[in-house]
Parts: sequence; structure tokens; C-alpha cells
Amino acid sequence: MKMCLLFTSVLLVLGFPCIMTSVVDSFSTCKSFFFKEQPPVITGVLENSVSKDNNRYKLICQKHEDDFRFATLFDTIAKIPLFSAYKYTGNQENKPHIRWMMEPQLEPLDGTMSEPGTNQASQEDYWDEKTLERGHLFPNGHAPDEITAESTFTLTNAVPQMITFNKGSWRAMEQNVRNYMHSNCRDENNANNTLAYVLTGAVPGNRKMKRVNIPSHMWTVFCCYNVNSKEWVSQAHWAENKDEKKANPIATKTLQQLEEFLEIKFKQSSLFSGCGFNH
Repeated sequence: MKMCLLFTSVLLVLGFPCIMTSVVDSFSTCKSFFFKEQPPVITGVLENSVSKDNNRYKLICQKHEDDFRFATLFDTIAKIPLFSAYKYTGNQENKPHIRWMMEPQLEPLDGTMSEPGTNQASQEDYWDEKTLERGHLFPNGHAPDEITAESTFTLTNAVPQMITFNKGSWRAMEQNVRNYMHSNCRDENNANNTLAYVLTGAVPGNRKMKRVNIPSHMWTVFCCYNVNSKEWVSQAHWAENKDEKKANPIATKTLQQLEEFLEIKFKQSSLFSGCGFNH
């Protein structure tokens, strides 16, 4: 459904553009962004494609220009996304000139008065920040076309990320991963089509930027059919969200290692169902 309904006029008056998207009851609405159409399992948070606490964890099928572009699991208490899921099918080089957008469906629509950003970050949260900036989970540099790149500029797809980290080691890793996917990842049934399934997320931390949680770590993992080795493969990366004086290479890890790392924060996380083994 279209999200710019009741809350839209308030956002527009205050200068907050909105994106056409859907807060849904189940990720089955946009299951194509997940490997084997199966979203991750995060015990107590996301199970069987549905939120285990719908008051806190919201499922968003990110829609822009009449098509779903990616999917996001959003934490309204921390006011940050826990992950965004997308398909890498190639990339375009131009960065969109577009303002950051908000998600009105996350805000109270019961007639009560509330400030924009009650359940999510707003532009004001980032004002006057010297060390933090909006860090994409689904990076616009991984988008296949300009319209999809525009769709990534929603605050439900961004977390407070240290500027030096975002522009340093994290960006370098994103580019290296993109190059690998571009060279090796293909649709198993059509080697002419680039295809990889990607999850990128944030681990809520113990600090805040005004009202918004500052993640302690960022992580990303992809699964794809390697056309050269003729097998399903995955690569994972994660790093601490901290200031850095120089970019340090982020080590490539396995899917299993990432799931073990995330188990420290969550009771259990199963990100991809069988990627790289027993496929």
C-alpha cells in the first residue's frame, strides 16, 4: 500500500520527504530479496518471516517508483534498522541527488500529537554531528539503477556510523565485495545475469546520538552461485563502528563465523538457509 497517507502533510510541512513503501505483517510480501525466499531467523525477533514483537520490530518492504527495491527489519526502540536485504544484480556509478526520506507508517497514526521521528531517526538527529553520519545498510553503490539507488536514501536504511569508518575501511570493503560479486556471482540458471543475495546489518550498541542508538558493530554477508567454481559460496565481514585514523582492511570471514559473532548479541541467528553447503 502507499505509505504517504495521514502523516504525509506533517512531514512535508516540516520538510521531511517520504518514500513509497510498506510496513508489512510478513516478509512473504517481498520474499524475493532473500536467499531461497527465506528471511533470517533471529530468535525472539524474527521467526517464520514474521516479527515476534510487532510493537518494536517492524518489517518494511521498501517500495519506490511502484516496485519493491529491498527489505528492512527495523527496531523502533533503537530507532535503527537491524538489517536490510537486497539482491546485487550489477551497479550504476552515479550517486543520486535526493534528500533523505522518512517512513510515515512507523509513526503514530491514531490521531495523537507526536513529533516526526517518534519511532525512527529524523534529519534533526544528525544535525551538528561532527563524528557521525548516516551510513547506508543497502549502499547506493550496490544498486543496479538510479531509481533503486534513490530508494536507499531512507532513514530506515541508515544508522549513525562513524564518518572515518564509513568513508574508510567500510567503504573499501563494500567496493571489494562489489567487485567480487560482479566478477563471480551469477544466476545459477542464467550465467549472463549477475546475482547475489546480500544482508547488511547493525548491532545495537550502548551509546546514543540524541535519541538514536549508535551501533557497536556493522556486518554484511552475501550468498551467490560462483560461476567460476560452480558452487554456492558466501563471504562475511564485520567491524567495530569506531573512529579510525586510517582505513584498516576488514578480514573476510565465513557465514558460520558471522552467525557465531551475532549470537553474542542475539540468542540465535540463522542468516542464510544452507548457503555454501547442503544446497
